[in-house]
Amino acid sequence: MSSGDGFPPFISAQLHYLMNHFPHSIKVDKVWSGSKYSGNLDRFTLLIPYCLDTIKWDILYNAEFPFASPDVIFGPEDEDFHPFLLTGDGGEGGEGGLNAIKNSLCNWNNKDPSRLLALIKDLRDQYTAYQRKRVGEVDDERVKFEISTMFAREGIEMHMSSGVEKVQSEEVKFAVPLMDLNINKMVVGCPWRNEQKIYLQVVYPVNRKYMSAPSAPRLKLMSTPELKSMFSIDDVKLPTWLDGMCMAEYLPHLEESLERQVLEAVTLIDVRRRFIEALAPLLGRPVETDSVFYRKTMFFVASGVFSFMVQMFLSTQFPKQQPTMMLHSSMYFNANGMPIKSPLLSDYPWSPRWDTSQMAERIFEFVADESLNFKKYCSEGHLQH
Repeated sequence: MSSGDGFPPFISAQLHYLMNHFPHSIKVDKVWSGSKYSGNLDRFTLLIPYCLDTIKWDILYNAEFPFASPDVIFGPEDEDFHPFLLTGDGGEGGEGGLNAIKNSLCNWNNKDPSRLLALIKDLRDQYTAYQRKRVGEVDDERVKFEISTMFAREGIEMHMSSGVEKVQSEEVKFAVPLMDLNINKMVVGCPWRNEQKIYLQVVYPVNRKYMSAPSAPRLKLMSTPELKSMFSIDDVKLPTWLDGMCMAEYLPHLEESLERQVLEAVTLIDVRRRFIEALAPLLGRPVETDSVFYRKTMFFVASGVFSFMVQMFLSTQFPKQQPTMMLHSSMYFNANGMPIKSPLLSDYPWSPRWDTSQMAERIFEFVADESLNFKKYCSEGHLQH
């Protein structure tokens, strides 16, 4: 959705500022008007990232009283979250966060575009403290032990989900940020606005009775979505969780392995760049190239009087995975007036052990041979432009 559409200017300004400056990727789920007679939109639902999931909060302005601060309605699963009743307990919210929220609402300025951002950040800090307090009160010795071993790690978020029907369905979820690496600074020309992070999601079922051999928690590796341009967590195999292991023992092995793989992914950016440069003397200078991650490139190629585009896709696992290609005609078009394209092409000789120049030469030879097939494919039964 495009934030601000249909909103009064002061709401639109605050919403734009929130979405552009919030440290996480925040989204608007739905919008509506609080008035039966006015068409002004003044209410919306925010999807706020928390603990590798999202929480839904309704933000209720009143377009007829623009100087009033908005009301905030929390989700039905958080009916016990009362930020004005929380007291300082060493958490991320506490008295400081409580005072910040009160000051923000009492001194509300509808002409200040940053006010909504400050309010949501303060409320999220209080919510973090609220969930940490709930998890700390869980009657489960294993969960209490795990919290004690991870207490010194910064940035951990916790969430207690209560089962509606069965006590056994209660779960405690941790979002553990991994590696003390600033990945953004490792990428030349980094396009990411938010800091890229990798997390381990750890889910423990709540067991109110002592178990001599508790089962392994559910583990899932997650990352900020933009990171997949350089590094895919789908390619990471999690270490085995051994019997009797705790998170304090598990995390160092995982972080050591992840750090090696992330550093390798950074070096592979330059490997892809050199490969694309090696193609230039054979296919010509690229007409378009992803100049940050070097995942895509396109060449204009001529074979006699037949000319076409070669679009190439390189995965994050290049050169282990060979590039895929698609040929686009610049002369022949289909019945819808669109340039004729080949299917994705990846069935050609390839070895990741070849040096860059040999890889480029094999690609060139394949394109030269395939151009004859593609010319025939374009000319048979299709309209010529």
